[in-house]
Amino acid sequence: MNNDRRKELSRLSVQIEEIKDSLESLKCEEEEYLENMPENFQDSERGERASEAINNIDSALSALGEAISCMESARE
Repeated sequence: MNNDRRKELSRLSVQIEEIKDSLESLKCEEEEYLENMPENFQDSERGERASEAINNIDSALSALGEAISCMESARE
């Protein structure tokens, strides 16, 4: 891989890291929302949707982490 493509991979990795950071913030907000919800609502459909959102964000974070790792390997 030439230097231009390596630089582009680095630039894209930085962008993905920024997106990952934003997603982590959203996840924290959703977790806080769920934790501050009255207990009877936590077991309701609203609470289940919040839990699902948290799980889906976790999956997205894992996928982004894997993408960054693969991009780092490609740069070597």
